[in-house]
Amino acid sequence: MFKLSKILALFPVENKMIITVAAFKGGVGKSTTALHLATYLQNKADTLLVDGDLNRSALDWSNRGCLPFKVADEAQAVSLAKLYEHIVIDTPARPDADELKTLAKGCDLLVIPTTPDAIALAATIQMVDSLQKLKTNYRILLTLIPPYPNKAGEEARTTLLSADLPVFQSGIRRLAVFQRAALEGVPVNAVKDSYAQIAWRCYAEAGKEILK
Repeated sequence: MFKLSKILALFPVENKMIITVAAFKGGVGKSTTALHLATYLQNKADTLLVDGDLNRSALDWSNRGCLPFKVADEAQAVSLAKLYEHIVIDTPARPDADELKTLAKGCDLLVIPTTPDAIALAATIQMVDSLQKLKTNYRILLTLIPPYPNKAGEEARTTLLSADLPVFQSGIRRLAVFQRAALEGVPVNAVKDSYAQIAWRCYAEAGKEILK
């Protein structure tokens, strides 16, 4: 059982900044997004990444190298949450109705990553439909956007905006350097690669939007 309610109960309200990353479809960069948003927020204040993904992707990433913030599972986070100003929560894939309700009501912003393909967009729309009843603050982040001249990212953004859905102005490009970062166990901005800063800028821009 995801112990988010216990984590929230211990989190100081006056410093509250809780970002939850969730998606109805796997393979859309959910854990990568949670990890890099935590990296960005750590530059502003102490940040805890709660790895609630059943695959423990963030913990595995951390164990392979060194991350600039603390990563904990749900059980550990219950005692650690009060020590941090920001919390980013990576959630299990496709949360059920009760989990989604808890996630939606317990955070300042629910980030929904989605790739620009039709299947992922359909899953995102389905998730948004479930959120409509909950009146939560959410925003969709386009990820794994293919390079020019492919227009899938642009077309997906147009589709989402046409449906009057909140979408990050920034998007995450499909770059191999993210895989290298995962293998090295570091954020992408710590990788020695010519594309590392380009990749990092994608998430830094998303982070700036969150803190506006």
